[in-house]
Amino acid sequence: MDKKNKKSRTTAFFNVIFSGAALMSDGYQSGAISFVNLALSKIYGDVVFNDTVSSRLSYAMFVGCVVGQVFFGFFVDRIGRKAGLVTTTVLVILGAAMSAASSGVTSEGLLWMMVISRGVLGVGVGGEYPCSSVAAGESADSVSPGNRGKLFVMVTNFMIDFGYVLSAVVPVILLAIFSEDRLEPVWRLVLGLGILPPLSVLYFRVKMGETAHYKKNALKKQVPYLLIFKRYWKRIFAASFTWFVYNFISFPNGVFSSVIISQVASGQPMIITAAWNILLYAFYLPGCISGAFLTDKIGRRKTLVLGLVSLGVVGMIIGGALDPLSQNCFPMFVILYGIFLGLAEMGPGANMGLIAMEMGPSSVRGTCYGIAAAFGKVGATIGTVAFGPMKDNLGLRAPFLVSSGIAIATGIFAWFAIEDISNEALGAEDVAFKQYLKDNGYDTSSMGLDGHTDTDKAEVTSIHQVSKTDDKL
Repeated sequence: MDKKNKKSRTTAFFNVIFSGAALMSDGYQSGAISFVNLALSKIYGDVVFNDTVSSRLSYAMFVGCVVGQVFFGFFVDRIGRKAGLVTTTVLVILGAAMSAASSGVTSEGLLWMMVISRGVLGVGVGGEYPCSSVAAGESADSVSPGNRGKLFVMVTNFMIDFGYVLSAVVPVILLAIFSEDRLEPVWRLVLGLGILPPLSVLYFRVKMGETAHYKKNALKKQVPYLLIFKRYWKRIFAASFTWFVYNFISFPNGVFSSVIISQVASGQPMIITAAWNILLYAFYLPGCISGAFLTDKIGRRKTLVLGLVSLGVVGMIIGGALDPLSQNCFPMFVILYGIFLGLAEMGPGANMGLIAMEMGPSSVRGTCYGIAAAFGKVGATIGTVAFGPMKDNLGLRAPFLVSSGIAIATGIFAWFAIEDISNEALGAEDVAFKQYLKDNGYDTSSMGLDGHTDTDKAEVTSIHQVSKTDDKL
């Protein structure tokens, strides 16, 4: 390996690592709000901190995420991967700091400041999705050819899941230090420590370079969105709908996990509830790892469908046997609940970001990804808003039964609607996309950061791998 190729591969390696690392913030902040909801309900009571306020605090971040995903999806294509990564990192740090420092003349004022702060945080976290995932996915091929799926999942979704686990561990440590009688410093530190993951990668992101795919295929002006829509709308719709359903199911169960455990194990001290949450979130990790290995072995679509149908079956079991599980065998309830969440990570959790990253060409990859991810966060928002009323009016078994039925139906949809993309297809799709633009009268001479569209022989010979799918688009 010559020095130039070795340097290029080293650059790609660090691009992958530092692109995905800050996604830990998403998992941490999404998981931390579960404990914070429980703590604030203990501090302020049901009159001030009712279901409406709890849901508002939870979905504020999701609404911000939708804004961040759509905006930074366009930003990362038009301005650049590096600029997007640095900007979102700063927003996450700012939003986390504001959340931890929330204050007000009244309790309602403090809670409203926290809602606004979580919205700012959400814009940054949402922007992380297209910026981090696209940069990591485009660099993965240079680091480990043929293993893009596995590497992508481990540096993106695994980091998110690891953030969830940390969000369960930190409250237990802080409760042991401060006790249940001093909850204010506990919830503030829980939120404030979310600053550390983005802060730790800020310097390295400033030093990062653009990915090779983006340098070659950047499309910064006169973007033919109508042509892009005609070619990719089916892929975007399939990914957006499936991601919507996945987040509708998974996020409320993650956000309200402490509340669910507290309700099922009523009367237990808060530190015990928080400790059970560690076990629950720990199931995310083996679920994600198994999905990472399966996605390159059996394909994205099969892994996705396997996860959706399996979690649907387990959710039906939990919903059907909730009373005997909660009354006579609480540990088994937590284990089944963990398997339910782990299967969600194995299937859609590990594959939705990967499918969205791969479905479009490098020129508009961030835009396509951002749209699909935004629909996912809309699903998370609606699911979070609906969870409280559903639980209160229909009982705790209702969210499990409804989620399970939807998951199985979506698995059937995904089997027919999601298209498998091979590990070799990114470069080939870029070539096919340029040819498609030329065939429709678009001047491609300005594409690329250097103003040229030369392609290497490997990409030209691989165009035949995607030509068979053109009729489907």
